[in-house]
Order: sequence, then C-alpha cells, then structure tokens
Amino acid sequence: MKRAVFLIVCFVFSCSAVFAAAPQERETIAKRPYISALVVNAAGGEVLFEDNADAPVYPASMLKMMVSYIVLSQIEEGKLGLHDMVQVTQEAAKMGGSQVYLDPREQFSVEELLYALMVQSANDAATALAIHISGSREAFISSMNATAQRLAMNKTVFHSEHGLPPSQARQADVTTARDMAILCRELLKRPEILKYTSTTTRGFRNDTFIMRNHNQLLGQPPGVDGLKTGYFYLAGFSIAVTAPKDGQRVIALVMGSADRKERDAKALELLHKGLSQLPALPVAAQSSTPTDEAPADLAAPAPLADSDVKPQQVEVPSTGTSSGWGKFFLGLGLGLLLVVAAILIAGRILQRRRDKNQYLHR
Repeated sequence: MKRAVFLIVCFVFSCSAVFAAAPQERETIAKRPYISALVVNAAGGEVLFEDNADAPVYPASMLKMMVSYIVLSQIEEGKLGLHDMVQVTQEAAKMGGSQVYLDPREQFSVEELLYALMVQSANDAATALAIHISGSREAFISSMNATAQRLAMNKTVFHSEHGLPPSQARQADVTTARDMAILCRELLKRPEILKYTSTTTRGFRNDTFIMRNHNQLLGQPPGVDGLKTGYFYLAGFSIAVTAPKDGQRVIALVMGSADRKERDAKALELLHKGLSQLPALPVAAQSSTPTDEAPADLAAPAPLADSDVKPQQVEVPSTGTSSGWGKFFLGLGLGLLLVVAAILIAGRILQRRRDKNQYLHR
C-alpha cells in the first residue's frame, strides 16, 4: 500500500515538473481591424494616413521583401545574375510552411527562386537564396539587419530569412508599419520588382507545381500590382499594397489584423484614400493627358543649321527630245533663215540700183 502511494506521488510530481517546464503558449497580438496602418506617397514618402504606425509588430512573410531587396541590389551591383544557378541545400529543403518543395538534388536560377519567393512566399526559396548569397543563413540575416539600419529602419530586427513563427531557440522578427513603408519605397525604386509581385499564378519546376500569389487584391481597382502579404497566428494578417495613378504611386500597409478579409478591405479602402490625396500633377507631366502643344506632324519644323541646307533642284518637264540639242538645232535653223533673207533683200536692192543706173546712161 505504501509502495503504491509512493508511486502515485512520484507520478504526480513528475507530471507537475513536466508541465511547469513546458513553454506557455503565446497569445496572438492581432487586433480588429488592425494593430497599425500607414499610407505614404511612394515617391516622396509623404504620410497620407497613419494610425499607430510605430507599434511593434511581427512582419511574418512580409520580411521576404528585404530578401528580394538584397537580391536585386546584388544584381544591380553586378555581384549576382538572374540566370545564376542556385544549388539547393539540405537546410533549405527542410524549411516548412509555404514552399515549393525544393530538393537537395535540384538547381534553380535566381530568377525562378525570386518568383517562388514573391508569388508562393516560399520559405525554402528564401533560405536557398540566403545561403547562396552569404554562405549561411546567419550571415545573410546579419546582412538583412545591416541593410535595415542603413535604410533607417530603426525599429526593425530580423532573426530569420523567411518570417516563420519563432521557435523556442529563436526570437521573433520585429518591425513597424513605418519601417515597412521605408522598405517598400526602396524596393519600388527597382521597378522590376513589380514583375514578380504582380504575378498571380506561375508554374514552377517545368509547370509541375503551380504557384499562387497570396495577395487577393492583385488586379483589383485601382490597379493593385504588389507588394506582399504576411501571416502566422501570433502575428495576425498583414499586407503591403501599392497602385499607380497618373505617374504617381501610393503604398498602403495594414499590420496585425485578426481577420484576413478585414485586412484586405481596410488595405483597399486606405489605398483609395491615399490615391485621392495625391497632388495634381501639371498637365504636361501627365503623359496620357492632351497638351496645348501642336501635334508632332503639325508642328513648325525646327530651323536647319547651315550644314543641313541643300540647294534646291528644279525639275524641267520632258519634251520628248533631248532639250539641249533640240534648242541648238532650232536656233541654228532660225539663224540660217535670217541670213538667207538678208542676202536676198540685199540682192534685190543692188539689182534695182543697177537697173536705175543703166536707164540713166542710155
């Protein structure tokens, strides 16, 4: 009996110790309609709307914009090429969550992995690119933080290259809506990014895997063509959207929403609001607006330089004969007729004088 009681006590104590050592489940920070929101003019960074824009949030997969920014910067500097082949590592292949199921036996071009990164939001593609560029995940994450500091994203700290939920051994990535707006603006200075962010579906691995963009607002009025979504349970739903208008562009961010549909509705509402506040551009600056200038085919020609002036050539209508020789023979014939006529007249005059002299001397 005592032995049985002793065993029960030991079991209860062991269970208590295990539960005490187990990590407490974290609660989501997401709120309704969101934790923070910000709308800016992409060109100058002017704030068009903000609400709690400096609140700390988890970026989740939105941090993949930093990965793409570093990739495009490396290409711009000539350190990387779109067609460079990236060898998949075992470490990259093990990344879970959204992925394109990379295999260590495979190689893909930088461009294909960029599509996987921004369309499928593939975590394995993010890790493959990070290791290819910096040699290790840790080195690439250091580069991400150094880049954030250089861009004055002062409230951002990255602990991963993919944005997955933090494990017990890793802290969560942290940012703010204002810092994410800085990254969006810098990314849009490389407009080729829109080729990737505006793609809704694309085949991968010879079209054996179809990637689908998580951004449900793409293509919706007023012409959404980017940029990135992010989600995991602790972070809530976040999004950065952008659209152009009359040569200008607006970026709207909604961070930490508890509901995806509410996030999307708010993002679209704020995007329209921002576009309506853009300053009117001069008429001449709007390529699609007619100007007071004369059309190109009706405008007065520009004055020519002396070297451009060419002597005018006047065409002489054809008469059916060689004009030079015809004039020569015509002139010669008229001249002979005049000479003959003059000789005949002179002969008549001389003859009359002779006849008169003969008559007087008779």
